Amino acid sequence: MTDRSHTLSLSRQADLLGISRGSLYYEPRPANEADLKLMRRIDELHMEYPFAGSRMMKGLLRQEDFTAGRLHVATCMKRMGIRALYRKPNTSKPATGHKVYPYLLRKLAVTRPNQVWAMDITYIPMARGFVYLVAVLDWFSRKVLAWRLSTTLETGPCIEALKDAMRHHGKPDIMNTDQGSQFTSIDFIKALKDADIQISMDGKGAWRDNVFVERLWRTIKYEEVYLRAYDSVSAARESLRRYIVFYNTRRPHSSLDGQTPVQAYLNTPRPIPVAA
Repeated sequence: MTDRSHTLSLSRQADLLGISRGSLYYEPRPANEADLKLMRRIDELHMEYPFAGSRMMKGLLRQEDFTAGRLHVATCMKRMGIRALYRKPNTSKPATGHKVYPYLLRKLAVTRPNQVWAMDITYIPMARGFVYLVAVLDWFSRKVLAWRLSTTLETGPCIEALKDAMRHHGKPDIMNTDQGSQFTSIDFIKALKDADIQISMDGKGAWRDNVFVERLWRTIKYEEVYLRAYDSVSAARESLRRYIVFYNTRRPHSSLDGQTPVQAYLNTPRPIPVAA
């Protein structure tokens, strides 16, 4: 955003951008070993107790002899992009000035592939460090249409995954996401509007609005991520690639009458229960 070679001083550039001058000199520090261990356990507990906020999470951790205070736990949860999944004010905030769109799936019968897609981001722990996984999911078939790994919670990988999914699978009538800043960003919204895709966003903290993506994260983490200790981003990417191929092509789903997501995506459409 800033340019050190520009004729304008850095102070003036920061002024124009509305950011702190001090932030121009800040270099993020990697998480230490204790924090990585804490964050991994927070992630595991979040999968078990998605309704747990920082206060309850601190209590759960104390039962396991973690000594982190509530503020530290809240900081870790924010860094991981984890939020308690229940209805309350000011959960899953968009960035200032970003428009929030209404939820379009309530009582909508999803009866075919590419009618509704969903997107979300989740935290992926590694042996040292962590990354974020963004995925595009077909609501009807549960097929993972595209995904990306990223070291930061930014919009770019989300747009890349969206464009990759559209390149290989066409486009949906509706895209559903949460209200996170990546999905309310000007660039992401523009990509959807340019493709003439209707925009749907979950209610604040309403996990049931995007329940199929939450189920996907739980499946990926328990069947893949928590069984591994990825030693690099490339190792994580390759292992996740193999698992997602298995998930799409070989793993039967009881909710799909034993079909795999690929079979459900390609076979004759059939009705499934309406969205929550």
